[in-house]
This record gives sequence, C-alpha cells and structure tokens, in this order.
Amino acid sequence: MFLQRFDPDSCTYTYLLSDDVSGEAVLIDPVLTQVERDLALLQQHGLQLVTVLDTHVHADHITAAAALKAATGAPSAVGADCNAAGYDRALNDGDDILFGAQRLHAIATPGHTPGSMSFLWEADEHPPRVFTGDTLLIGGCGRTDFQGGSSEQLWDSVTRRLFDLPGETRVLPGHDYHGLTESSIAAEKRDNPRFVGHTRDSFVAQMAALKLPPPRHIAEAVPANKRAGAPPDVAEEIQQA
Repeated sequence: MFLQRFDPDSCTYTYLLSDDVSGEAVLIDPVLTQVERDLALLQQHGLQLVTVLDTHVHADHITAAAALKAATGAPSAVGADCNAAGYDRALNDGDDILFGAQRLHAIATPGHTPGSMSFLWEADEHPPRVFTGDTLLIGGCGRTDFQGGSSEQLWDSVTRRLFDLPGETRVLPGHDYHGLTESSIAAEKRDNPRFVGHTRDSFVAQMAALKLPPPRHIAEAVPANKRAGAPPDVAEEIQQA
C-alpha cells in the first residue's frame, strides 16, 4: 500500500508505505501536528509501524518521529551526516530499510543539508518510486543557503545520483507548493528549470541569487528535529537510558 498525505501549513508530503502480506509499514517525513492523522491511518488499515524515516533534519516543521515512537514503539532513522542524536538509526549511503518483504534503499543526496537522503522503493507490483525529500522537487529543488547546504553537492546529487535512475521512476518530493503530487525522473530531466540548460557553475550562481527569506519555523524546528522531535527533557532521558 502507498498513501500520500499533505500538511497545508508546511506544504509537506508524508508517505505511508506498507507490505500487503505482513502489514509492516514505514512512514516517511511525518509532521508532528499531523500525528493523530497518521496514527489513525495505521489503525484503519491494520498496519504495524516498524520504521519512521526523515529525509533530513527539517527546518519548516517539527518531525513526528519521537511522538510516533512513543505511540507505537517504532524506531526512527535519518542520515548519519545529519548528526541528529535523537534518532535510533543513522543511515549511510546504500543502507536498506526493510518492512515485510519490501525494501527501501537509501541514496545519499547531500546539498540541501549534508545528511539529506533519498529512498528508492523498487517492487514488482509498481514502477520504482524515489522519495526525494527536499533534494529534488517537482520543477525545482531544495535551497542551499542554511544548515550547511551546498549548491555544488546538490547539483551532483541530482544529476549524478537521481537523474541516473530509470526514467520511469516516480519522483515523490518532500514538498510541493503548487498542488502537484508526483513527477518522474524523465520529466524532471527534461523540464526542471533549475537544471535544464545549466552547468554546475551556472546552477551554483542561480542558487546564490535566490535570496529567499528564512523558513518561518527554523528557530524551533531545527533544534527539535535534531532530537527527532522530542521535547528537550524527553530527549535527555533517551540519551541517558
């Protein structure tokens, strides 16, 4: 099963994936303010949450990873280079996340943040799907002007890692601001204005010229997300356990 859900405040997509036989499930990029919605989905479909994944340490919302672990016992995971102490597993390039007979393959795609990860889901019953977080958006990409971002790394992650996937691979981004829900690698290679017609150098110049305001919730979101969304006192107890 595959479900895509949207948080209108942060324009974040959360993804629920499950193995139809075992009922084991994974949530990607859950939002704390939507935790009751996601728990209801798990109960409605009779699913056992076995992993909570964040594609990176988010700056625009607080993750529900810690809240979901408290409610279900499911461990959380994020890229090792996020240096986020609150997660149960630090993922490296090439790691696999298993749920039932299904597998997500971790692809290191730094640039938006040093620890940004994309997750590739290949299964016989559907075309490949890649969950790209903020690395590759539909017709765009994540910004690189805070949290140790690097336009050079982002260019390499998209053009050398994601664009090397089969063209039919479905692109499921972490955000969309225009009502779009998915794309494909072929479509993004052909149409994405951030990359089409650009060299690495011109891409870097383009990103430097954006001059975007900071995300509204960055001051509270980044510290909280280093703790997987747990309050400071709870995070301290976890680390001491």
